Amino acid sequence: MSDHSPGALRRLLRTLDHTAFDKVATRSWPGAEPVLPRLSRSANHGLLWFGIAAGMWAVGGTRERRAAVRGAASLALASATVNTLGKRAVRRSRPALDTVPVIRHLTRQPVTSSFPSGHAASAAAFTVGAALESRRWGAAIAPVAASVAFSRVYTGVHYPSDVLVGASLGAGAAFAVRGLVPSRSQLPPPARPRVDAPALPEGEGLYVVVNPSSGVQPQLADPVRQLKIALPRAEVIIYEPDAGPLPEVIAEAARDAARCGGVLGICGGDGTVNAAVAPALEYDVPLMVLPGGTFNHFAADLGTETITEACAAVARGTAVRVDVGRISSVATHRSPAQADAVAGYFLNTFSLGSYPELVRMREHWSPRIGGPAATVLSVARILRTNEPLRAVVNGRRRAMWLLFAGNGAYRNVGIAPVRRHDLADGLLDIRIAHGGRFARTRLLATALAGGLARTRLYASAHSRRLVVTGLPEGTQMAYDGEVREAPAALRVDKLLEALTVYRPLEERPTLDHH
Repeated sequence: MSDHSPGALRRLLRTLDHTAFDKVATRSWPGAEPVLPRLSRSANHGLLWFGIAAGMWAVGGTRERRAAVRGAASLALASATVNTLGKRAVRRSRPALDTVPVIRHLTRQPVTSSFPSGHAASAAAFTVGAALESRRWGAAIAPVAASVAFSRVYTGVHYPSDVLVGASLGAGAAFAVRGLVPSRSQLPPPARPRVDAPALPEGEGLYVVVNPSSGVQPQLADPVRQLKIALPRAEVIIYEPDAGPLPEVIAEAARDAARCGGVLGICGGDGTVNAAVAPALEYDVPLMVLPGGTFNHFAADLGTETITEACAAVARGTAVRVDVGRISSVATHRSPAQADAVAGYFLNTFSLGSYPELVRMREHWSPRIGGPAATVLSVARILRTNEPLRAVVNGRRRAMWLLFAGNGAYRNVGIAPVRRHDLADGLLDIRIAHGGRFARTRLLATALAGGLARTRLYASAHSRRLVVTGLPEGTQMAYDGEVREAPAALRVDKLLEALTVYRPLEERPTLDHH
């Protein structure tokens, strides 16, 4: 009679595990000796994966950067889980190295529990996490991850079961991170309603203005070539400062597009896209947005992450209507001539207070020390030296560190909103960080602790209109990353579904709002 007891099953699995390990150890693997031990060492402490993440961030676009961040976050969770829980829960000795050729041995043999494999967990976590945002990058990384996992058996530091369980835990960590922070494929369509727009399969009637000074990303190094391949009959205008102010060049392109019932295209960052809003509204032409700058927040929220996607949308005629934020001056005794004059439009955000100063300082330091370092330096300077802005907001006098108005409701709750899921909701997302004694330090500490919704230093609301009066002379305002002097009194409201914008045809699951 066969023994089906738990002890017998464990013995059977252990026998299979040891047999598989011995077969790997005793078999000759041509070309593996100089590669796999080095690859195994390179993955110590996650260095290999963090290096790949840095490369993805440096050479990739919005999708690749999201993949890098998700992969790194998944790796961090997997590593913490395996090293603090897994290895302490199961104390398993490392395999004996008697059957493993010396040339495969690692320079330093690990002394922690063999079960489960932390290297396999990190490899699987990073790869699955990246794949949840970018299947292309996931497929490219998968062979490296599989090689790292196999190298742990090949070098004799883990049994095959250690590797399989570690990889399973790593994949689970990636899906756990997705449960906390949904991937883009899980999010609802970022814009609506859909609207008919001209389909231009060859690009005839499309006038595209490309701004090379927008900080073009590496994968967009030759946007003109990509445009010409996808839409060969499009008219591409490379903006040069000698041609005059950028808004005038865009306005001329919009006028040409309107004459033939065509489309206005714009390639650049958020500031460049912002310059196309007024001409598109004035001449009533659809807008094609190509992400070609350092920051492409509107294109990302719209769902257009590459030039290929934008060209496909124009070729097929898939478009949506989006709201446009409007900034208007308001008549005061100090500036009666500014009544009802439009001071600007915005597709992303409008702000007063610290943020305009941050943008100004960042632009000043970026050419010297680079964008990320300039941002950190600017934040540090503002936290130390900036004074609250005093003004009247919707009839109530306030001292503010920051006033923020987003074109559409942002889903996250925080002082630095990130994503919108509906670009035609008719709402302004208004957030105010109040001034006062040690307000900035207290607000920053509260934000890091996740308690912004419960502090009096911070207020948020959704509204359709915002009126600010009593602004000091010389106050700066920022909208879509551009800084301008604000009128003494201003009104922020929205033009509902005022702009037609092309976006890729992509069906995504919708959320239940009931």
